[in-house]
Amino acid sequence: MTITEQRTQTYGYSDLPGLMGLMTGDEKHGPAATSTLDVLWVLYDRVLRVGPDSADAPGRDRFLLSKGHGPMAYYAVLAAKGFLPVDRLPGFGSYDSPLGHHPDRTLVPGVEIGSGSLGHGLPIAVGTALGLRAQGLHDPAVWTLIGDAELDEGSNHEAIAFAGPAGLDRLHTVVVDNSSASHARPGGIAARFEAAGWSASTVDGRDHEALYAAFTAPHPGRPHVVVARVEPKNA
Repeated sequence: MTITEQRTQTYGYSDLPGLMGLMTGDEKHGPAATSTLDVLWVLYDRVLRVGPDSADAPGRDRFLLSKGHGPMAYYAVLAAKGFLPVDRLPGFGSYDSPLGHHPDRTLVPGVEIGSGSLGHGLPIAVGTALGLRAQGLHDPAVWTLIGDAELDEGSNHEAIAFAGPAGLDRLHTVVVDNSSASHARPGGIAARFEAAGWSASTVDGRDHEALYAAFTAPHPGRPHVVVARVEPKNA
């Protein structure tokens, strides 16, 4: 496992709970944050080709947090990876802090979209993948992280139905499944994507090796979804 040096301090996965603990205040949406922690760490630690020095580079990978109403884990990982100073974390949610209850792309380094209104991250990711293709940028990968409850939103189903036939093979979606969706889908979440021509994997969302294997699985000519199952929201 790699770690990132920030000033004279190094941060690894074991430091993330402590970094999250620096963020106090109300409206933290703790379950929404902690359910994403392992997915975010594996992506930023081992998969995404982006860092503080390449956050604006045209060839960077793009990560879009659609599940933006619980950003504490996101901020902790960004701080651990050097995108923002750790000493900004205690101000989370305060009047003059850039770290709001929803991430803001204009205020937080490394954040690609302002998010928190559920259901729009995947459509934006589809548009991003199309835009990169139109520019002839075929190397950058586009990743978006959504919650299973977001699949109750029709906008996601339109994006899923379009991306498969369009062959957006640089598009990747991670669905964090903590059993919070209101409407079940026959065959499970992965089946919905597979029916639209996506490559799909379902794994334990706390198992880092399983996540890494699913994230890096080949899927030529097709977008790829990883369903990361974690403990139920009310468990």
